[in-house]
Amino acid sequence: MKNLKWDGRYLQAGITALLVIFCCIVFYVALQRWTAIRAAVGSVASILTPFVWGAVLAYLLRPLLAAFQGRCFAPLAQRLTKNRRTGFAIARGLSVLMSEIVAVLIVAVLLWLIIPRFYESIQSIILALPDYYMSINRFATDFLDSYPELESLVRLWSGQIYIKLNAWLENDFQPQVADLVGVVSTSLAAILGALLNVFIAVIASCYLLYNKEKFGGKAKRILYGVFSVKHAEGILSGLNFVDRVFVGFLFGKLIDSAIIGVLCFIGCSILQMPYAVLISVIVGVTNIIPYFGPFIGAIPSAFIILMVSPFKCLIFVVFIFALQQFDGNILGPKILGSSVGISGFWVMFSIIVANGLMGFTGMLVGVPLFVVLSTGFNKLIDALLKKRGLQTETACYTCIDHIDPDTHEPVRKTVGDVPDEIIEGR
Repeated sequence: MKNLKWDGRYLQAGITALLVIFCCIVFYVALQRWTAIRAAVGSVASILTPFVWGAVLAYLLRPLLAAFQGRCFAPLAQRLTKNRRTGFAIARGLSVLMSEIVAVLIVAVLLWLIIPRFYESIQSIILALPDYYMSINRFATDFLDSYPELESLVRLWSGQIYIKLNAWLENDFQPQVADLVGVVSTSLAAILGALLNVFIAVIASCYLLYNKEKFGGKAKRILYGVFSVKHAEGILSGLNFVDRVFVGFLFGKLIDSAIIGVLCFIGCSILQMPYAVLISVIVGVTNIIPYFGPFIGAIPSAFIILMVSPFKCLIFVVFIFALQQFDGNILGPKILGSSVGISGFWVMFSIIVANGLMGFTGMLVGVPLFVVLSTGFNKLIDALLKKRGLQTETACYTCIDHIDPDTHEPVRKTVGDVPDEIIEGR
């Protein structure tokens, strides 16, 4: 023991062992109290929700703020005052105010244009329900008259459905009616809470927009304090890439969906489709969701038209198919550009996985999130390959048997009838 020399290595190993043991204990305690921890996290997330939405709103309004300040109010402030600080405050304050007003006006105009027509379409559908019921009943009666062997089976099913419906009305529905007052009061409280969250989010977004340089400076101060300069520069470069991908994709998809909604309305009006506004809103909104959006919007729209005219429903399906082909092959790539550089399979994969993890929000941000993660993963693999002295291009690994350990050259296997374009990655 006297010959044992204690130095920094033993101290470092001891501290590492203690940290590992501490982390294991914390992990075990977290598993034992997972329900309470999850409830606490949910409570904190609920409290922070308006601030999160405020940060999202501020993030989306940044380009509008820059346009107002750089092109309108900054030159105006320079003429009004010679004090740079006062001029900046005037220009930034007016830019924030105008950005928020434009955002509110866009939402208000859309609601003003859509809600009345939307209400008229829903009302006309409700008023036409008796006629739809009579048409379906007449079709079912004629069909059963043609196939009498099915009539007894249908009558048996309808009798069972009637018995279960009566039992549900007596045992479940009537007791729930007594709790209707509580449900209404809870809904009103939820609506008031949502309005309060919206108000707080708008205020938070104004503060974040006005002080965006200050918040950016604090974030960079922490970044350079925690990481080395080299690693901090790499993180900043990655964040800038994430910003470009998300802003390009989200704004591009919004513009693309708005154009598709307008084109759908024009086409439905020319083809004299019923409920053109309602259907255009459904198609435009669901088109924001990549890959699955056209199918999600087309199915209920086709069903609504089917209740009016099966022939028009067929025409609508053909029109929507042509419109989505135009969007997927011409309009979408033209607007989105290179913000999404992944294949259709990975688009579908990212949407399904993100929807399972984050719900509807995942369907919206799944594609740009996957682009960011896949790009980071590919850069990591490229760095590891370069470190080993290997090629980074995927084409170098297509149809090879192995890498020669001495020369690091690929040894190709017999490829049979595989075209040279696939082997060479063209």
